[in-house]
Amino acid sequence: MVMMKTPLLVLVLVAACGDDPVNYSAPVGIELKVKSSDATTAAISDDKGITTESGNPYGAFVTAANTKLGHAPSEIDVDKVTLTLNTAKSTGVAALDDVMTGDVSVQFMMNDTNDPFTVAHFAGPTGVGPVEGSTSFDWSAVGGDNVAKMMAGSFKVVMSGPPAAGFATKGAEASLTVTFTFTAFE
Repeated sequence: MVMMKTPLLVLVLVAACGDDPVNYSAPVGIELKVKSSDATTAAISDDKGITTESGNPYGAFVTAANTKLGHAPSEIDVDKVTLTLNTAKSTGVAALDDVMTGDVSVQFMMNDTNDPFTVAHFAGPTGVGPVEGSTSFDWSAVGGDNVAKMMAGSFKVVMSGPPAAGFATKGAEASLTVTFTFTAFE
């Protein structure tokens, strides 16, 4: 009797897995740099085109997603965002809290239209990281012409937050990596 239940259980598990949407997921990192001389009393920020990173990892992600799905994705989501201080490429700082404090935000800013889409927030990041942020990207808010721009990588990553006490006068430069775990859906 036990032998009869095992094939039925396998059949149920296989059928349940068939309802999952087809997707492709991969991490994409981008390096941002902030300098003491860039800091104001209220904020420090940097932005960089998502496709300008060496090797264009976002473009590689979209190409791999197209291959895996057999066509362009219908949606791209952000599952996770982390922030890391690259200590080997930084001077005058040893931790994220030497650079920024308080609410550090990450947005996608569309090229041409400058439409912003909030991606994540980091509440007072400390240490060297990677520190995981609170992800809030909403694909349904992208809409219209911005969908094609998002698929083509026609947007910048913008990070901003309050500078740490004394950062503006340190003569420091911080290399920060923001890593997105993107998922493309069929």
